[in-house]
Amino acid sequence: MRAIGVTQYGGLEALHEIDVPAEELGAGSVRIRVNAAAVSPTDTAVRSGARSESDRAEDPGDVPGMDIAGVVAEIGLQSEAGLAVGDRVVGIVVPAGAHGAYRDEIVLPLRSVVRAPAGASDAEAATLPMNALTARRALDLLALEPGRTLAVTGAAGTLGGYLIQLAKADGLRVIADAAEQDEQLVRTLGADEVVRRGADVADRIRDLVPDGADGLADASVQSAQVLPAVKDGGAVATFRGYQGEGARGVRVHPVRVRDVAQEREMLDELRDLAAQGVLTLRVADVLPAAQAAEAHRRLEAGGVRGRLVLDLR
Repeated sequence: MRAIGVTQYGGLEALHEIDVPAEELGAGSVRIRVNAAAVSPTDTAVRSGARSESDRAEDPGDVPGMDIAGVVAEIGLQSEAGLAVGDRVVGIVVPAGAHGAYRDEIVLPLRSVVRAPAGASDAEAATLPMNALTARRALDLLALEPGRTLAVTGAAGTLGGYLIQLAKADGLRVIADAAEQDEQLVRTLGADEVVRRGADVADRIRDLVPDGADGLADASVQSAQVLPAVKDGGAVATFRGYQGEGARGVRVHPVRVRDVAQEREMLDELRDLAAQGVLTLRVADVLPAAQAAEAHRRLEAGGVRGRLVLDLR
């Protein structure tokens, strides 16, 4: 079984084609022929070894990737979810060793898989699961009532875009950050007001809401730097484990997408919102799987808007 992964952690050169065993199809699971896999910052951390205590991966290697789009190849016993062989689907992958999205086939829990959004290409569909589930989880943890104000940093990115669009669907007022060249994009995604991104973004948000925003989703991962943007007793969603300072009664909610990786109903609702156009599926570019290193290079260079996607067909 072909995969793109690493045996020795490192830079871009570490990515190469490896042979991995087919995964066992158990009860309540589904085998998917992978057509497309989105590339995310988590993938670069897998490649570099930032998530490992060793400089070498265990055999047969580590395979990055958390999002797939493809076709149902086989369905395990006790898998009653209305799917059939041949259905186009999307799924979220919790990567572990060779179990990652950059491979020809993958076996996933049925509860991590739903039909692909109607009208979406494989590349577009692959941009949905991980980031949309992360955004939905963040907003659920913040639990802001309609009419409240949410600030979003990193708003031009894929996660930031989903945060804006889901927040607007929830009836929230959204203040988002953007570089000058991204301002129109962020407004198109639905932000009510846009402030310039940067180290002083909290001050810029406070200029619009002097008492502070009711909640903030920190997709730019600025951590303590953006806490002043939130009012006393407000709430913040963080995305790489930041726990907060415990000051001013601000509640900090670290968001882990693995906590909702088998919330099939949530993923299905997001699929429906994408099909309706409420969520915008943004593809920056599609590259052959053999060019995974180039995709990682472009992602790490910054400035990518939408997801880079690998074609595994």
